[in-house]
Amino acid sequence: MNMLEEGLINHPVVGFGELGRKVNELRNLFRKIEESESLSPSAAEVQRTECLRSLREVATSFSERPARGDLTGEVCHWADGYHLNAALYEKMLGSVFDTLDEGKLTEEVEEILELLKSTWRILGITEIIHDTCYAWVLFRQFVFTGEQGLLKVVIEHLRKIPLKEQRGPQERLHLKSLRSSVDADDSCQDFTFFQSFLSPVQKWVDKKLNDYHLHFSEGSSMMVDIVTVAMLTRRILGEENDKAMESPDRDQIDRYITSSVKSAFMKIAHSVEIKADTSHEHVLASLAEETKKLLKIEANIFSPVLSRWHPQAAVLSASLLHKLYGNKLGPFLEHAEHLTEDVVSVFPAADSLEQYIMSVMASVVGDDGLDSLCRQKLVPYEIESKSGMVVLRWVNGQLERVETWVKRAAEQETWDPISPQQRHGGSIVEVYRIIEETADQFFAFKVPMRIGELNSFCRGIDKAFQIYTQLVTQPIVDKEDLVPPVPVLTRYKKELGIKAFVKKEIQEVRPVDERKSSEIVQLTMSKLCVRLNSLYYAISQLGKLEDSISERWAKRQSDKINIRRSMNGKSKSVVSNQKNQFDGSRKEINAAIDRVCEFTGLKVIFWDLQQPFIDNMYKNSVSQARLDTIVEVLDLVLAQLCDVIVEQLRDRVVTGLLQASLV
Repeated sequence: MNMLEEGLINHPVVGFGELGRKVNELRNLFRKIEESESLSPSAAEVQRTECLRSLREVATSFSERPARGDLTGEVCHWADGYHLNAALYEKMLGSVFDTLDEGKLTEEVEEILELLKSTWRILGITEIIHDTCYAWVLFRQFVFTGEQGLLKVVIEHLRKIPLKEQRGPQERLHLKSLRSSVDADDSCQDFTFFQSFLSPVQKWVDKKLNDYHLHFSEGSSMMVDIVTVAMLTRRILGEENDKAMESPDRDQIDRYITSSVKSAFMKIAHSVEIKADTSHEHVLASLAEETKKLLKIEANIFSPVLSRWHPQAAVLSASLLHKLYGNKLGPFLEHAEHLTEDVVSVFPAADSLEQYIMSVMASVVGDDGLDSLCRQKLVPYEIESKSGMVVLRWVNGQLERVETWVKRAAEQETWDPISPQQRHGGSIVEVYRIIEETADQFFAFKVPMRIGELNSFCRGIDKAFQIYTQLVTQPIVDKEDLVPPVPVLTRYKKELGIKAFVKKEIQEVRPVDERKSSEIVQLTMSKLCVRLNSLYYAISQLGKLEDSISERWAKRQSDKINIRRSMNGKSKSVVSNQKNQFDGSRKEINAAIDRVCEFTGLKVIFWDLQQPFIDNMYKNSVSQARLDTIVEVLDLVLAQLCDVIVEQLRDRVVTGLLQASLV
């Protein structure tokens, strides 16, 4: 009876008109029925029966009055207040849930719904109103229990709600007349039928999807259904508001991605900053790794779901993370001038993140569309460019030190063989050790490098070998300082033929200054051979060094993500051959070996063997100038030379010695 009073008296949609006089009669009947509770059983039964008969007559006349006060034949229902009708039907729909498991529908759900269908005419329920109310009841129960099966039924009934143009004119008018209002903050907000039921649904799903990384971190199955509900309610409410949106689903997915990705990024940034005190890694390096993990989750779990409504969902999230991390990275890049530990830590991590971001985008748009997409959506970090500058600065500094160490090693060299088996000097071993350590440091840096940095490094090494070669040959004097002038009687010129027998004075050997003389004395045959051996060791090991650098560079390039693209045009594949990087050193060393071989022969003949060669063969009589006098000495010298010189240079040195003996 309270329901009758609410529906017929307190919340009528249509005014009573002439029936207003019966309101008091109806209230009196309610009062008498209530009073019968205090009477004796027999009297109570009589009074209650009479009152109920009268109540039926009055209630029937109330419920059948014209809805708009005219004679169109359209009548209101017994409880013609929309709010009460909807509340009653909502309560009745609650009976579909299993009393033992509130997250499940009872086995008799179909029978219950069929029974409730008989109340539609009485309560003014249409199929659209039923589907909307039922979807709301199911959704609310899903929120309480978390049972995903209920969500699928919600989707089923939301999909049954026809589009606005598919509804009949009478249905549209009826739904338009069903309105409610809510008082809040000294204002009254008006709601249509769909808004009153679906706005709370939309608000709840939007809240979850605006931070889907938090709410759906364990899987995407639930998220698919939540997004489906969000899109269906958005469609219905969008029509209700007469909003003409070009791509409503895509626009909303944009907002979900932007909101959730920003929220997730802020959380990992905050977490990284908290751990910074206990971690030895730079904050930006850690943040890059965490951002990459976040994007992997986004690309593998969430983007496949969101791409059903937004084909480029992964592109949007990837470009957004690129921008968010770039905002953090920018100030660091501006102040990075040297190859510090922080730079070595941050640069490769940031570059790896950028390459992964671009690979995710390429997986969506393909290689052909990546370049234009990068120009539209990305402001490149330009790590390679910035890294190239700091690497070149480090390379130049290291090469200056290498040159200093090379000079020091050569200057401190005594030019004695290391051992009978290792007949080169210790200085060339030291030079290679210094250069290989520098190369190890160069390749140990994981910062992005271009071919230009490698070429600069190789040029510096090439120069260091050339400097060493120059220092090895520095004490070598000119040929004129060793070889005496050609004797007069051996020279013949046609125009001087008539003067051939004119006695001329023999020219004396040009004296060598004391400094050069001292240097020549120190350049013993043994030490000259060690210099030659050192030069040969230098050139023989160049190939190994070259191969090592080439292999390490090739491995470094293959380890990169193969997606690097130019932001200003199509990508260019740079294939570099690192062979022949040290051709300058090879040329210099070969020339130096030839020069030392020639000098060794001249020095032995015209300095060490001056007595047997010059004094005996030139200053004595012709009858005494015989090879027999020098063969034994020359043979002894050759034996000593072959004991020191490496086998690979033996023929060249011996050739130089024999050529000198015939000068």
